[in-house]
Order: sequence, then C-alpha cells, then structure tokens
Amino acid sequence: MKSVRAPLMATLALALAGLTAGVSSAAPPDAGCTCRKRDGTKAELGQMTCIRVGDDVYLARCEMALNVTTWRRLRDGCPEARMSVGVFSAVR
Repeated sequence: MKSVRAPLMATLALALAGLTAGVSSAAPPDAGCTCRKRDGTKAELGQMTCIRVGDDVYLARCEMALNVTTWRRLRDGCPEARMSVGVFSAVR
C-alpha cells in the first residue's frame, strides 16, 4: 500500500505546483498603462469618463483587456450634476 501511495502523492504535488505556477506567472498591469481620451489626454486605469460616439453617449472606465487598454462601457448616458434652487436663510 505504501508503494502505491508515494507515486500518487508525487503526481498530485506536481500537478498542484503546475497549477499554481500558471496563476502566479500572470503579471499585474503596468502602472504606466493608460487609455487615451478623444482630445489626446491620458486616463489612468480605473478612471471613468463620458464618451460620445455620434449620437451615442455612455459612461466608460479605462481597463485592461488581455494585453491592451480599452474603454469598457458601464452604462448608457452620463451622470449629471444638478443644483436645486431653494431659499437659504443666513445664520446670524
């Protein structure tokens, strides 16, 4: 029984080592990777902006896809800031 168990354990250990080596060899994205906005300015990974393509407007985030940066569409339309008009009393 002992002679069968040793080769099986060695095979399992090698298989596990191979799986973890594949996972750990993936490099994180380079800190210098950026997306380009329409006006040519750079956007850092994770930065969000509104993109207009013809009549289509959407919110997008700069992300890595495979080995290149890309704008990933998050939702249609863009957020708007609105001010509510109200009466404010001064504190004296």
